[in-house]
Amino acid sequence: MLILLPPSEGKAAEGDGRPLDLDALSFPALTSAREKVLDALTAVARGPQGDALAVLGLTPGQAGELAVDRELRTAATLPVGRLYTGVLYDNLGLATLDAAARRRAGRSVIVFSGLWGALRLRDRVPPYRLSMGVRLPPLGGLAAHWRPFLTEALGSERGLVVDLRSSTYAAAWRPASPAVTIRVLREVNGARSVVSHMAKATRGAVARSLLESAASPRSPKALAALLTEIGHTAELGPPPKAGDPWTVDIVISS
Repeated sequence: MLILLPPSEGKAAEGDGRPLDLDALSFPALTSAREKVLDALTAVARGPQGDALAVLGLTPGQAGELAVDRELRTAATLPVGRLYTGVLYDNLGLATLDAAARRRAGRSVIVFSGLWGALRLRDRVPPYRLSMGVRLPPLGGLAAHWRPFLTEALGSERGLVVDLRSSTYAAAWRPASPAVTIRVLREVNGARSVVSHMAKATRGAVARSLLESAASPRSPKALAALLTEIGHTAELGPPPKAGDPWTVDIVISS
């Protein structure tokens, strides 16, 4: 089973280890693409501030993020498992998993990134600011830039895919293996609605539950059954169109 995660805008303030070594990162087929994005991002961050803020979708109050992006090659790094903060990662709680669950996370979790493409939790990178939704000169849209490289790098990955990414990051790679997306619904007095505010928290909790379980479901039906068994209200959606992922609804009450 693979668990695909988005990154988070919230990140650790700084690293505490050696500078970036692109050759040491997982998925070496992505190295040349990483070099191109890294060079392009650094060039933008070192250019006129107004232009850089506009390209990266930042406000004047976030101008300090440009200083972070200027020094990516020499900045201290930290493991991806400690880099990202925010609602999803708070509810995933990687640091509080037991040893067996941490081992499963190391094998199964892949984090997608506008700068690095895809990473394992053990990979060491510096804090950065770059969304997959950015059009980065001269590369253009990052999802389109990454798509062929991710297709090559992840082509050998097998097993049921639990895709917890947002649509922006999902656009960069579509799994060839059976995939399931998680939709979060709130039920009030028998009526259901799609949840946006708490969806990240629920997806983080789902990922944690799966990592704490020793089971490895091989089908969407088995995944829905497992999620129900471990405490979620999970419902498998109807069969999708060819090539589309299945959907499992997680229903929360309030």
